[in-house]
Amino acid sequence: MTTDRPNIYFVGAGGIGMAALERYFLSKGKRVGGYDRTAIDLTRALESEGVEITYSDAAEAIPQAFRNPGETLVVYTPAVPDSHPGLQWFRANGFEVVKRAAVLGIVTRHSRSLCFAGTHGKTTTSSMAAHVLHNSPAGCNAFLGGVLRNYGTNFILDLHSDFSVIEADEYDRSFHHLTPSVAVITATDPDHLDIYGTEEAYLESFAHFTELIRPDGVIIVHTGLKLRPRVAPGVKVYTYSRDEGDFHATNIRRSEGSIVFDLVMPDGSVMTDIAPGVPVEINIENAIAALAAVWAAGQLDEDCARRAMASFQGPKRRFEFHLKEPGRAIIDDYAHHPDELRQSIRSVRALYPDRRLTVAFQPHLYSRTRDFAPQFGQALSEADEVILLDIYPARELPMEGVSSQLIFDAIKGPDKTMITKEQLPETVRERGFEVLLTAGAGDICDFLDRITSDARS
Repeated sequence: MTTDRPNIYFVGAGGIGMAALERYFLSKGKRVGGYDRTAIDLTRALESEGVEITYSDAAEAIPQAFRNPGETLVVYTPAVPDSHPGLQWFRANGFEVVKRAAVLGIVTRHSRSLCFAGTHGKTTTSSMAAHVLHNSPAGCNAFLGGVLRNYGTNFILDLHSDFSVIEADEYDRSFHHLTPSVAVITATDPDHLDIYGTEEAYLESFAHFTELIRPDGVIIVHTGLKLRPRVAPGVKVYTYSRDEGDFHATNIRRSEGSIVFDLVMPDGSVMTDIAPGVPVEINIENAIAALAAVWAAGQLDEDCARRAMASFQGPKRRFEFHLKEPGRAIIDDYAHHPDELRQSIRSVRALYPDRRLTVAFQPHLYSRTRDFAPQFGQALSEADEVILLDIYPARELPMEGVSSQLIFDAIKGPDKTMITKEQLPETVRERGFEVLLTAGAGDICDFLDRITSDARS
């Protein structure tokens, strides 16, 4: 595969990961186009920047400039089905058609890449590392899975930097295209069982990812994982967590609205007074992973890193406050796996130990609901009140016998109700709240402006 062609066409152009590549190739002077099903804020922003996007899946809608196979590389996301008419036309007419992950693979082979993988935590840790590097003399080009509030985009461009930061996605084994210089694995709790089938196959996929690290590279793994890395000779292996491992925190200080800690390095040195800009408990570990990766890359300027950590605002939809006033708060989080959801609930509890916690949760995917309904129920049982929405299907068709009822029945203890997503604003308004956590990877966030407006009125 080569990216030397003058034109790049993206099928699924509105995906957050695709958008970063579109912006990257625009910066390289390429003509960039693509297709997506509907216009959203992101696609409109891309169009304003120069991406030529069409919203019809008909082959006839592909612009003339992208209809020559000798001049156009076609990139697609696995979220687009093989039956897509435009994709079928490209394949039938001799175009080179590659996954987005394969293009990211080229980026990693031509840079010193820091790749962050894991069931959860990879968006925040990769974003932190990118923010630290971007604010250091090294700089970086970053391809992230969430829009950073510091930048208003999921793509950071430093044209003269030799470093790249990649969110390594395990879905559809996409991260097998990468060649990391530094790899971080945050978690390996089973997920995407619609792709992998079993936990063993899921873990095997991560093990293969560790084989792809460059021989002079580094891997940093969270302690306690079932994963056993299979690295090449010469690859250095380190561990991390909040309390133990080669990288760990010490002297943790918590006060109203802030967390400060010191970081112990493998060589025994200590980086003092790290204060995450988003001061929630999980960000202690996230910051450790990010700083460990930057250290492994040989680019940890402690003063620059300390300032960057303090100014880091986090990705959108990762523990994002929409209301913060005396007695009340609204927090939105992308948590869509049981362990993520449990951690998010516990982080809110730590911030507001004396407040009644209401969790509005939108399950994401029928297959994930089928596979993990009891675990979701256990996580939600840690709230005081649960508002459970119908399943957001994303790429999936309905499955017989699978609905939010499976999770609802597994919730023990809290006051609970089950509604459609359209009923959410009215339900919240009628019930009231002290602290509201909205969670899920679907479109629950689309209702936050109305919920927040109602709360302020």
